[in-house]
Amino acid sequence: MAKTIKIFLVSTFLTLLAFQSFGQLIKPPKWDIKLSTQALQVGEEVEIILKATIPTNWYIYSNDFDENVGPILTSLSLEGSKGISAAEKLKPINPKKKFDEVWEGEVTYFAGTGEFRQKIKIIDPNISLKGTVEYQMCSDITGQCILYEEDFSIQAQAKPAAATSPTAPEVASQDSEPVNLGIEAEEGVEETEISETSTTAPDTTERSFISLDYEDETSGLIGFMFIAFLAGLAALLTPCVFPMIPMTVTFFTGRAKSKIAGIRNAFIYGFSIIAIYTIAGTAVASIQGPEFANWLSTHWVPNVFFFLVFIFFAMAFLGMFELTLPSSFVNKMDEKSDKGGMTGIFFMAFTLVLVSFSCTGPIVGSILISSAGGALLKPILGMFAFSLAFAIPFTLFAIFPGWLNSLPKSGGWLNSVKVVLGFLELALAFKFLSIADQVYHWGLLDRDIYLAIWIVIFALLGVYLLGKLRLAHDSPMEYLGVPRLMAAIATFVFVVYLIPGLWGAPLKALSGYLPPMSSHDFNVLENRGGVAVENTLDEIPKYSEFLHFPHGIQGYFDYNQALAAAKKQGKPLFIDFTGHGCVNCREMEARVWSDPQVLKILKEDFVMVALYIDERYELPESEWYTSEYDDKVKKTIGKQNADFQIIRFNNNAQPYYVLLDHNAELLIRPKSYDSSIPGFIAFLEEAKAEFGRR
Repeated sequence: MAKTIKIFLVSTFLTLLAFQSFGQLIKPPKWDIKLSTQALQVGEEVEIILKATIPTNWYIYSNDFDENVGPILTSLSLEGSKGISAAEKLKPINPKKKFDEVWEGEVTYFAGTGEFRQKIKIIDPNISLKGTVEYQMCSDITGQCILYEEDFSIQAQAKPAAATSPTAPEVASQDSEPVNLGIEAEEGVEETEISETSTTAPDTTERSFISLDYEDETSGLIGFMFIAFLAGLAALLTPCVFPMIPMTVTFFTGRAKSKIAGIRNAFIYGFSIIAIYTIAGTAVASIQGPEFANWLSTHWVPNVFFFLVFIFFAMAFLGMFELTLPSSFVNKMDEKSDKGGMTGIFFMAFTLVLVSFSCTGPIVGSILISSAGGALLKPILGMFAFSLAFAIPFTLFAIFPGWLNSLPKSGGWLNSVKVVLGFLELALAFKFLSIADQVYHWGLLDRDIYLAIWIVIFALLGVYLLGKLRLAHDSPMEYLGVPRLMAAIATFVFVVYLIPGLWGAPLKALSGYLPPMSSHDFNVLENRGGVAVENTLDEIPKYSEFLHFPHGIQGYFDYNQALAAAKKQGKPLFIDFTGHGCVNCREMEARVWSDPQVLKILKEDFVMVALYIDERYELPESEWYTSEYDDKVKKTIGKQNADFQIIRFNNNAQPYYVLLDHNAELLIRPKSYDSSIPGFIAFLEEAKAEFGRR
């Protein structure tokens, strides 16, 4: 049984690569916009009632706080309306209030549902009511804020003013039943259209679409919790943890006066383990904020630090040294556990956590690092899932002490598990160094060097599993078991899969975790995929000395330069919002863009521009500007590209593909991550057809 579990542990090295998240689509709020009464009369004041159903874990800002605090206040424009006049300012109905630490000021907002009311006066029997609600929706979980505009239209008829009435009718009560009068806003649409100003026609508008989906984010959290749960199971097999099971059984044997009391004590023990790990994770996560996310994921300081942390833990797992907490501290906690009662059970759990630290620390650290990004919920859920898997066996053995007799004895195989984890930690460490290397263009970890490192690491792991390599604390191996042989075979298969990558093979299964193909020094397979055509450029692209396209694509890295080239060549413009550290961007390039038909279309039928949102190259001071979105000075290529994506397309996720005509207007709804090759081809062909019609 124990040896079978080892196969599962080794096979999780690919699963452990999945900690990084990716951009997805967010549904906008659903608006219900009505008039407060159906009985309209000229000279009367009525209300427009605007109710919003807001996605879970998101909120929209109200409009009754100081606009200088920072967030965009909700506003209503009735431009183009006929037969009415606005009587008062847009009024929020019972918004919530809080001190926003990000904006450092007091704000009001709506979560779940929100309601605004706008008084209007009827001045003509023929009413044509056209309005636009502009608002900002944010989430403390994802650290994102997105601007929206909701258009609506109401046509209605009012009775002429009564000649005998000395005064206008009383304003309709807020409690009166609202009546929907022919609103034209679409219902049940997953992407709400929003207006944005064209760069070439300031007085006109074009339509764009929202790009994130809350349900996909929820699925992402569930997937992350599943990975963390697997990590908790893996931690149970480490030599620091496994020997604690007999200690647990010994501690609980004979303690309870009844079976019910024994079960109660066991659950207290399990919940204590979960609480200790989860609170610790929450404490680490609480120091992060939304502005910290991008810095953490792309700046060289945290990425090099994470690289060194993983190397440090890898060396410990491989047996170079032992990670131990001060013995006096551990002994003091152990003394507390001897006092009995609930306090004793809690301190027994605390002792377990402390003693197991040298083996669980690296795994816990991996979960916290992968969940970093300014959100509080993700590390809490990750630590909860990890500790749940970690606590379940101890709880069960506390309930059923007799199970101890069926366990394999602690021995050398547990150290082998620890060494395998060390090899995996060593391989994963280079991902962090690679991100910093790509963003800052150090040239240390080109794709071929990165692959060479992984090939050597996993080849040595395979040799170790065969018993041909012994490290410190390993027991002599008398024979090679079948489970260990199967694990070695799986490892060598992975190594053989990596080797063609040295000569330019795309390695699509790992594309998101390898440096881009453009960094490969020796690519003998380039242009052998059935695509011989090469697109030409009118002029040398800006920043092409350090930015590149994959698969031999020729393109630009500056929006204005690319738009001018598109007009000159008579082709539509393909905007690729991407990033050096974007896992899904690399996967799209390797899995979808590499397809011969897709690559042919991209090279022949579009002018390509890649806008890197995490590029740190600082522009000359004459090109700096202050963003209208967050009032911050944008100095780098990446900051300006990210600002452009947010302001122009109300989107901040990558990859994000936008296809424009020569007037910088959308040809088709933008597309985010989608690994379907037929779907991507259809996306390109539809845009080409629309461009031809225009």
